[in-house]
Amino acid sequence: MKRFNDGCAANDEFQSANSGLQRGELVRDLLRQRVQIPAVPPDSMVRPKLDSKISEALNASSVLFIEAPCGYGKSHAVVSALGDSGVPSDQARWIALNAQDNAPSRFLTLLAIALDLPETPEQGHQSGAAFSDTLAMMQVVLARKSAEQPRVLVLDNLQNLGNPAVVELLQQLVAGFPAGSSIVLISRKALPFETHGLELENRFTRIGSEALEFSRSETFDFFQPVMARSQLTSVAVDNLYDITEGWATPLALYRREVSRNPERKPIQETAGVERFLKESVLGGLTPGQLRSLRGIAELELCSDELFLALESLLPDTGFVPSQAVDRGLPLKSLPGRGRWYRLNPLMQEWLRAPMMAGYSERMLQASRWFGVRDQFPEALKYALLAGDADEVIRIASEGSEALLLGQDTASLLRLRKSLPAQLLERSARLRIVYSWVHAIGGQFHQARALVEGLPESDREEHGARICALKAFILRGEGSVGPALDMADKALSEGELSTQGQLVTQMVRSSALCAAGRFQEAREANRAAARLAREAGDSGSEALAVYAHARIELGKGALKHAEQLLRTGLDTAMQELARPARIGETRLQLNLVLVLWHQGREAEADRLLVTCGRHAEQTRDLGLLLAMTIRVLMCRAQGRLEDAFVWIGRAERTMHSWQVDESLFVPVLEALKASCWLAQNQIDSAEQAVSKLAPYREAGCVPELFPMMPGLLDCLQVRIDLARNDLIRARKTLQGIRERYEGTIPWGVELHMRLLEAVIVQDEKGPVVAQKILTAVVIEAAREHFISPFSELRGELQDLMEKGFGQLPEGPFKEALGNLFELKPEASGIEVLAEPISEREQSVLELIAKGLSNQEIADKLHISLHTVKTHARRINAKLEVKSRTQAIVRARELGLL
Repeated sequence: MKRFNDGCAANDEFQSANSGLQRGELVRDLLRQRVQIPAVPPDSMVRPKLDSKISEALNASSVLFIEAPCGYGKSHAVVSALGDSGVPSDQARWIALNAQDNAPSRFLTLLAIALDLPETPEQGHQSGAAFSDTLAMMQVVLARKSAEQPRVLVLDNLQNLGNPAVVELLQQLVAGFPAGSSIVLISRKALPFETHGLELENRFTRIGSEALEFSRSETFDFFQPVMARSQLTSVAVDNLYDITEGWATPLALYRREVSRNPERKPIQETAGVERFLKESVLGGLTPGQLRSLRGIAELELCSDELFLALESLLPDTGFVPSQAVDRGLPLKSLPGRGRWYRLNPLMQEWLRAPMMAGYSERMLQASRWFGVRDQFPEALKYALLAGDADEVIRIASEGSEALLLGQDTASLLRLRKSLPAQLLERSARLRIVYSWVHAIGGQFHQARALVEGLPESDREEHGARICALKAFILRGEGSVGPALDMADKALSEGELSTQGQLVTQMVRSSALCAAGRFQEAREANRAAARLAREAGDSGSEALAVYAHARIELGKGALKHAEQLLRTGLDTAMQELARPARIGETRLQLNLVLVLWHQGREAEADRLLVTCGRHAEQTRDLGLLLAMTIRVLMCRAQGRLEDAFVWIGRAERTMHSWQVDESLFVPVLEALKASCWLAQNQIDSAEQAVSKLAPYREAGCVPELFPMMPGLLDCLQVRIDLARNDLIRARKTLQGIRERYEGTIPWGVELHMRLLEAVIVQDEKGPVVAQKILTAVVIEAAREHFISPFSELRGELQDLMEKGFGQLPEGPFKEALGNLFELKPEASGIEVLAEPISEREQSVLELIAKGLSNQEIADKLHISLHTVKTHARRINAKLEVKSRTQAIVRARELGLL
């Protein structure tokens, strides 16, 4: 029996550990085997960007915290980075912790061994010193050994430390670690102590699962040997990335399985992957906790509130989603969406089989939970999953299908194949709802087929709704005038709900913007925003901000567009506990577009990773815009092979989503033509442009790509220039202006004027071309609109080299210098005190051809006296005394 004055509770699990260990339990030789850097498998993935990020933190003499669930390669990443950081192996120490290290004496002994300290903590403890005092003495000794102290200490598997006494020692160690050295903490869970002080001192860096998981391109590189042996196709690797989201260990186990076993199974059914999930990821869970995870896996997204609403239908649960995250399980919180979580898709698929009893009841309860919160798509989705036909029809009849526009409809589209045909026959409203779902997903033909199959009586009853839907379809297909007419007809019917009016006004705004009627577009947009606020639909309100930003983009107001987009995102971020909304993704994608136009590629790249992945997960057609920007980035950086890879990925994705070709084929063919021009493959580029002829003739203006029509015509001009056919290039350029009159977007206008400068350089000489170029630069500099210069870099290089020195000074000129690899001092043109006029340029060119003054007079239909006057002025401006000197000097200045 324990004595009454022992001072500790009988259930204190760490009391025996805290009281010290018996003699013989701390054997330094045995513990020394634990203090060594682990080996990295020889076939590990080389990841220079991640290595650089970790090395930077190691060399900053700070605290580096690596946090991610099991299997993300945390330890391997640090070992790899140590090799690249320049830290000698004898100056790095590694301790792999386990549950037995919750004894303070054992923990301190491990530290003493790792840091080469002679006195053991056991001796200090026996002399009566507290554990914290012992550690403080160790730190003093370590500081005195400044020349010999290790540069890096790694503490791995920190999730095994739960003893408050050891956690306190860990915090003391981190806070007092010697200057000039770094400490690395590796854990599946968040740190058990505060770090904000270190963060404010810029001494703390966190690297999470988002940095550790493989990117799609890294996944392809990882499986390249297997693909080379034809054991996997690129489509299979694409699917592997989608289901794992770059989770390293399952991918490595699957690659090993495929290499050894020709009979391939799905990754979630592979023996090695199943053992990893069951034993390593879920091994320490109780039956109730495992049941909770399986309940979370039944839902696409889950919050604590939603899970608790279903708890009565899930007996004996162990934790809510936020607690599962705290346990270090592979759930991700959705940024900017409150406490909503999503399981890794691989983990989700594995947990879903077999289905738990009571599934239909839980799905019906989830449907009602979302219905109360006006989440129409989610309510409908879970009613479909519950298999309750009456509930599905009720939701379709009572809800407004226009609510679909601002929310995630991907899951509804996935459920379409399993939807009973008789269910659609029973409800005209459900038929209209699914027409919207198809239209939002870019499946315009299927949307038309559903709505046109309605009986005449239903079409009359729902006339306004159908007109609104047809207006949306027409605008999605790129028709501007017909979409406007149909939208006006829908509004005139007077039967539309608030959401129906909202979506119709947004269609009008988009069509008016495409027609160049920006003021009217803004008025329609204001009406849509007002309706969104009245309806309390923040998803559609975000889309209204997106539409406003598109209007500003069409006018060329990049800075105003950026301000609108950032304000919209900040506003959306304030709404807590909401599921994902398409509007926010569109705001992010258009912010990426603005950043790209301004040449801020690093910022654009970081944001593109996040919003591109979310667009893919929610099946948002904005993914096509994300992939387009990726192609443009690769092209600008000269990575044309990567550009074609992204084009191929976009093509496969759109086909797998069954998107109508009219929506994506013109975009991808234009990108191919642009890349082939960069490779000087003119025939291939011309072949791609010829495929675009029907789209050019139809004058379609895609909603996602309002500048597309003019840019397609500009591609033809560039091909004409590549073939040195200046007459045809001039004719095509003039035809663009005649066709589009005053509706040319500002970005296309810049493209056209830059191409004009290239043509004029050959027609009238560099002086006239330089004037056009300078005027375009001055105008583009106001918004730092550099993307047209990037796209036309090949065509502009010669003109830019000759005229760079005459461009106005400022940040935009500096950016152009970086783009064209030019410096002011190395520029070909010096600034003349008085520039050569156009008439003088004509005389100078004829002088260079060897014509006499009289021949020049006859050629230009001017008097001999006038020619001599021009010649004298030319010599004076060039500061020369003869014709020969004038020709030499003009060539030096790039005037000839």
